[in-house]
Amino acid sequence: MNRKELLGEVERVVIKVGTSTITRGSSNVSKETMDSIARQVKELKDQGKEVLIVTSGAIGIGLKTMGVSPNPNDISIRQAASSVGQSILMQKWNESFQEQRITVAQILLTMDIYSNRDNVLNLNNTIDSLLEHNVVPIFNENDAISIKQIGHVFGDNDTLSAMIASRVDADLLIILSDVDGLYDKNPNIHKDAKFISVVEEVTSEIKEMAGDPVSGMGTGGMKTKISAAEICKDAGCRMIIVSNAIDNAISKAVEGEDVGTIFIADTHMSKKRRWLKSAKSYGSIFVDEGAERAIRNHQSLLPVGILGISAHFSKGDVVDIVCGDVVIAKGTSNYDSVEVEKIKGLHSSRIEEVLGKKTRDDVIKSENIVII
Repeated sequence: MNRKELLGEVERVVIKVGTSTITRGSSNVSKETMDSIARQVKELKDQGKEVLIVTSGAIGIGLKTMGVSPNPNDISIRQAASSVGQSILMQKWNESFQEQRITVAQILLTMDIYSNRDNVLNLNNTIDSLLEHNVVPIFNENDAISIKQIGHVFGDNDTLSAMIASRVDADLLIILSDVDGLYDKNPNIHKDAKFISVVEEVTSEIKEMAGDPVSGMGTGGMKTKISAAEICKDAGCRMIIVSNAIDNAISKAVEGEDVGTIFIADTHMSKKRRWLKSAKSYGSIFVDEGAERAIRNHQSLLPVGILGISAHFSKGDVVDIVCGDVVIAKGTSNYDSVEVEKIKGLHSSRIEEVLGKKTRDDVIKSENIVII
């Protein structure tokens, strides 16, 4: 099947715009680039397509505005720069989209927010309402308050864009990049590097082709883009990495022209399991081989198969399920860590005797488990 056939029924598109795209390799915003993106989004919307944008660039813009040299290890400065740059970034986006008579909305996320089930369901409601009213949502990671090291959470928004694409059941994720797409080795070093136009499956060989970040301002590299492709695959969402140097790259990608590298998705996991797979884990439950077999046979996790726990987690939190030294699955626990510790190894009939109550016979229900 050619690209035009693969992309013939695309209705909802997520576009990830990286720092290198917004700044064109400098420390200033490229109005020409932002205007071009807004114009292409208008064309897609005129075709009846829904568009969401994930943007980077706040930190780089903020550092420039503050007159501070970038220092990857100075987290407080980069967080401050993010808070300065984010308002400027959204102002620039708003100006470009206003020229196309399109209203935009800002949504800032952290992994902690995304990993809370109630929050992510409310996020869905907000997105649905914005799209229903013809608004283009623009997402970014809330670096100003992120408690983790910037760049190690969503990966320069490659991962965030894939999570958003998965969350909204998008048909296509376009990652605008400063590279043409995927090569079998680094083309900046190896002159004989071969370009890969289509990836049908993310194999270990494909992962080995991914190199380190190439941009000075951004933190994402090909590795984070390959990870994004895996998230998209679970959602049945196609993904294209395309160079921002190509004129009308977004329009050409959606129209099925042979630009960039396309990752084909042929599987579809339920939205709940997709969320579980990408959400942050708050602790671990260690299980025996019998429990592992039951989980792989799509059965629930019972206390009898639990060996122990690590970290504190609450009822409803996402936890890793570990057998030996391997994370075999993730799920949401029906009991908190203190309760699981008390009932580990016991038959379900003894839960009420030990805890004085019994929420359920299983610690994690099968439908709330995703196998890794």
